[in-house]
Amino acid sequence: MPLHLTAAEDRMLSGQDGEGVALAMRVVVGQARISGAPRLVEITSAHVDSCLYHGQVSLDFVHRLVDLGAKVRVPTTLNVGSTDLIHPALVRDQELAEAGRELMTAYADLGCAQTFTCAPYQLPNRPALGEHIAWAESNAIVFANSVLGARTDRYGDFLDVCAAITARAPYAGLQTPEARVGTVAFDCRPLGDFLHSELAYPLLGHHIGSVVGAGIPVLEGIPVDVTEDDLKALGAAAASAGGVALFHVVGVTPEAPTSIDGLPVHTVDLKTLQEVRSALSSNTEELDAVSVGTPHASYDECVRLAELVAGPPLQLPFYLSTSRATRDRLGDQLQVLQRAGVTVVVDTCTYVTAILQPTWKRVMTNSGKWAHYAPGNLNVSAVLGSLAECVASARAGRVVLDT
Repeated sequence: MPLHLTAAEDRMLSGQDGEGVALAMRVVVGQARISGAPRLVEITSAHVDSCLYHGQVSLDFVHRLVDLGAKVRVPTTLNVGSTDLIHPALVRDQELAEAGRELMTAYADLGCAQTFTCAPYQLPNRPALGEHIAWAESNAIVFANSVLGARTDRYGDFLDVCAAITARAPYAGLQTPEARVGTVAFDCRPLGDFLHSELAYPLLGHHIGSVVGAGIPVLEGIPVDVTEDDLKALGAAAASAGGVALFHVVGVTPEAPTSIDGLPVHTVDLKTLQEVRSALSSNTEELDAVSVGTPHASYDECVRLAELVAGPPLQLPFYLSTSRATRDRLGDQLQVLQRAGVTVVVDTCTYVTAILQPTWKRVMTNSGKWAHYAPGNLNVSAVLGSLAECVASARAGRVVLDT
């Protein structure tokens, strides 16, 4: 199917809107042709992952865009970078930190908002049901598609910023309604009261991602009062364990079907999730540190952590990753966290940046995503627990689990 461009899009491609726009449009058009898109779609916002440093090519591309005079045309947020710009001393690899700083600054020069968070859906003015957007970062994509009902495909480095500069994305994949239909069902009703615990959702997400890959799961039996933080944890784990970019929860998410009838069904019970927890956790009582907040902890999660750490002192290093916007909202709770010994990390995340000490080999987390990636990235053994279990363990100086 040939790709149809509007007169405005032809003008961008030909360079009439500047060479920076033309370069970005060539990337978007090239991807559209590869994906078989019949046309491009106008987007209302972008979230850029390319600001995370992956080598010299990261800098070369953005500097080329800046030199050519490119600017983003839609509100554009930035994902985590490779350093904490507010607390630079936390990062042990200063060469990486300097490259990360240069890259993050260059994206700001393009007109991107200096949000530096993997959870842009926690910011104001998030996209609404049916809006076409171009978001990168796997957990942001799955949350936007599933919980908000906005429409974004999975966009990787460079395509994300090119979409922001042109305000266009290929009309393909999850931008189209036919691609957003559920493909496989999960009956979660046997989990019963466990679904009211926060630990259920990273475990369930990891299991679902492992089963469906890039499929679109439909979940039945999730309580209607499930929180956005729970859905965040579910989606992040499903996107890391598999390639899930959209899930539906019957009776909860905006595009969900009313039932799972007609789909192949997987039943999920407690034994299944216990096995997932065992697979994600090392079998040890020894512990070196705790790291929570992947994806970035929400305001509510930070407040709850402040409540949990107010008491007997923590015996282990404890790290909280969150956005600078959430940190700025915390007020007195930030002081509570810091007095308790919690190190607050912004602009980045502990599993992608050299913040934890290399001698720490056993680290506890409340994140299915962190538990999935950190062993390979940091050469650590992970232990997965609830936020309360993480605090209890840090206080005891060893792994403490409720179950």
